[in-house]
Amino acid sequence: MRNRFKRAYRRYRLRGHAIPFQTWTQATAELPLLQGLTPIELARLRVMSSLFLREKNLVGVDIDLNTNMRIVIAAQCCLPVLYLGLALLYGWLDVVVYPDAFVVAHEDVDDAGIVHQEQRILTGEAWSAGPLILSWQEILEDIEYPESGQNVIVHEIAHKLDMRNGVGNGMPPLHADMSVSEWTTALSAAFRQLRQYPELPISSWIDPYAATDPAECFAVFSEAFFCTPAILLEHCPAVFRQLSLYYRQQPHRRRDRQQNIDHR
Repeated sequence: MRNRFKRAYRRYRLRGHAIPFQTWTQATAELPLLQGLTPIELARLRVMSSLFLREKNLVGVDIDLNTNMRIVIAAQCCLPVLYLGLALLYGWLDVVVYPDAFVVAHEDVDDAGIVHQEQRILTGEAWSAGPLILSWQEILEDIEYPESGQNVIVHEIAHKLDMRNGVGNGMPPLHADMSVSEWTTALSAAFRQLRQYPELPISSWIDPYAATDPAECFAVFSEAFFCTPAILLEHCPAVFRQLSLYYRQQPHRRRDRQQNIDHR
């Protein structure tokens, strides 16, 4: 009865707001992260993206967001929660998009209690209950160069998921069937390697920003998990396994599936 109610409610929310199939196909055809998804997965993602666009407020700052741009953003926001559910993206409403990198002001307090003001140039930012902020130019570059292993949307969505336990610390609320100790061991070992041994092979393909703190480590490895899954699996199998258990996805198999399709 509960599942039947949820399906009925979803149809009600989608009424008149579902992304038309042709529009969806045109907007997402060239998105690297979606290559190899099954027709069922693509249909599920289309539904989630439609709901995302209905429930979120996408705002362009000095940039006009057309339909294709909105779909490109929504699809990549929803991909990490494809098997987790859109409810994990509740609690915030706004997606703010700048044409390029943007400047933000931050306050840092040192050990002596002195507050320091500084300005940072960013391409993405996420607040726990606040907006998701993105650079459209960075989104385009991520689409053009997927082999870089970087994706600003996945990065910031990972931060949103991480902060669902109240603080961004590199450990989002894990599923009941996951081990906290195994997660900590895998992610902590990779984090220590990046900080202490920058000459190791792992540092040649992972964004060094992962060594900033555990929260950034989780976000950067999440990018690699979706963008370059085979490389992550080869070099950090323990991290790959934990992210696979968390996201409940196997993106490396999608690449194999897509290659088989391309060779036909």
